[in-house]
Amino acid sequence: MRLMLLPGDGIGPEIGAGLRHVLSAANDRFGLGLTLETAEVGLAALTKAGTTLPETVLEAARGCEGIILGPLSTYEYPPASEGGINASAAFRKELDLYANIRPARTRPGVRAAASDMDLVVVRENTEGFYADRTMFAGSGEFMPTEDLALALRKVSRAGSARIARQACELAMRRAKRLTIVHKANVLKLTDGLFHKTASKVAEEYREIEVDEVLVDAAASLLVRQPSRFDVIVTTNMFGDILSNLTAELSGGLGLAASLNAGDQYAMAQASHGSAPDIAGRDVANPSSLILSAAMLFDWLGRRNGVPDLRSAADAIERAVDGQLAEPAGRTRDLGGDFGTQAFAQAVADRLRAGHA
Repeated sequence: MRLMLLPGDGIGPEIGAGLRHVLSAANDRFGLGLTLETAEVGLAALTKAGTTLPETVLEAARGCEGIILGPLSTYEYPPASEGGINASAAFRKELDLYANIRPARTRPGVRAAASDMDLVVVRENTEGFYADRTMFAGSGEFMPTEDLALALRKVSRAGSARIARQACELAMRRAKRLTIVHKANVLKLTDGLFHKTASKVAEEYREIEVDEVLVDAAASLLVRQPSRFDVIVTTNMFGDILSNLTAELSGGLGLAASLNAGDQYAMAQASHGSAPDIAGRDVANPSSLILSAAMLFDWLGRRNGVPDLRSAADAIERAVDGQLAEPAGRTRDLGGDFGTQAFAQAVADRLRAGHA
């Protein structure tokens, strides 16, 4: 099994190095036959190749079973015309990774604003208001005059149906509860189409209990009553915002896993930013990237019918939970004493010892 690791910018190389310890341990324990290839994207690639995403990297990724992408400092990139390509957006568009799946659950012993959260936000990933991925050519955001800026929102029946189906399949594996989040009372055509299409798809899954919530009400309920939700399906920008909210409520972005999935490819991705202010100091929490890689293993295991991959995914998550349960063994953002590499090595040691 070939995976491609793209460490990215800022703390990316550090948490990527930590992830290597964990992947090596999982490979040894479960006999996965894993080959991990590494390539540069982001600012390092810009310096060497004149672009933050060399075409050779994209093509090499197509030949791998999965991709793991670290955080990116996109605000520091030059315009796309000068090589500043957002690799995250490019992979989502080029590989048709239309589903962004972001679980959020509180973890034993870790302080969180929500005490009983265990849900998943399923976010449409290729349409909506995101100007860099809604058009075949050109941008969905433009300025007719220097005093007027416009943005086009794209919502299609096909795009809405396939993300709804992904959410329904996930709900069937969980508590069989689905919430469709929208703003169709105001965005009557675009969110109206999304809501109607998602509801029609959900009718095919008779075992699932389905409800709908307006996005502003959903934000309030996530703070006040998070246990009301299990699987949330929504459009691109709403899902981006709500998944960050659920991540913070359940313990912070440092623990937030994320998977970008399509029908043929999937890409694990750290949910947080590149944190250049702490880069090179061995203090970053690698949990988000580790847990995202576990999600990739689970996706590959289900897609290819490989039980050992799913077992490895479960074991990695249990190993992270086990390490987080030791206050001193956490990273400093969670009040512990461990650095990036020490934490990742401890998770790897738990895997190898069979303690997870």
